[in-house]
Amino acid sequence: MRFPALLPLILFAASCGDPTDAGGPSGDYPHVDRLAAIPSDVVKGTPENDEYPPILHSAEFEEPLPVPIISTAGAEDSPFVPADGGELYFFFAADVRQDPSVQIRNPVNGIWVSRLDGGSWQEPELVWLQAPDVLALNGCEYVADDEILFCTVRDGYAGIQWFRAERVGGRWTGWAPAPFPPEYDVGELHIAGEELYYGSDRAGGAGGQDIWMLARVAGAWTDPVNVAAANTSANEALPYVTPDAQELWLTRTFEGTPGVFRSRRDGGQWQEPELIVSRFAGEPTLDAEGNLYFVHHFYRGGVMIEADIYVAKRR
Repeated sequence: MRFPALLPLILFAASCGDPTDAGGPSGDYPHVDRLAAIPSDVVKGTPENDEYPPILHSAEFEEPLPVPIISTAGAEDSPFVPADGGELYFFFAADVRQDPSVQIRNPVNGIWVSRLDGGSWQEPELVWLQAPDVLALNGCEYVADDEILFCTVRDGYAGIQWFRAERVGGRWTGWAPAPFPPEYDVGELHIAGEELYYGSDRAGGAGGQDIWMLARVAGAWTDPVNVAAANTSANEALPYVTPDAQELWLTRTFEGTPGVFRSRRDGGQWQEPELIVSRFAGEPTLDAEGNLYFVHHFYRGGVMIEADIYVAKRR
């Protein structure tokens, strides 16, 4: 959970207070207006004024563009589309200039979800993963059916924690710590069947952050295995695995900025990853049609001003 070029990992450096989490819904959730929370002086990045637009390296996809409805003058990050393709989750921060100790006090900063209707993504809504009176900053979500795994900084817990919750009656409830052994150093993750992939700079890798894999045997995760074919001395992290478990998508530092790479499985073995999109492109995820979503950070004068979710539609 420490890929320095990506927004949520900067925000999660906060620490919180002492009250404990209620563990489930507590009263009515207030309405949260995402657009109203964005300061009026925030500069909106667009393809027209982008000093460093993403570069597409694959003929399989059309040129990437911001996702309508989702992308705003705030920062959208960490996109994730579950296997059924009907939802798009993402992390949102209204103002990236704020210190994390300030961001955590505004519930607008956290995980949001948009649903697909008639082929278009609809207005997102906040995913409540704590009672309204509990301070929390949530992100790096993974959703499968009615279970969500997410990292969080919240009241009563020190540092970044992995939590899980289940969806009951349309609400996420029963949030509680996810029991990953601390020595595994589990970063942002993706689960494919009985395999869990994640990024970490734990010892024994190729250098920097690497992609690691845990296998689930008899309901328990085995010791981490380095996915050697995917890793170099650069940073590799933020994996996504297709539902058929034949493609491993990841973020790798390329020419100084994050880029999106893909490894294919052949004979049960992962192959050398190929570059798909470069220049401030990361955290890939695919929808049910195979369209590629990723986060793109806008920089101006060497300063990151905001981030959008981009999509490169499959040809």
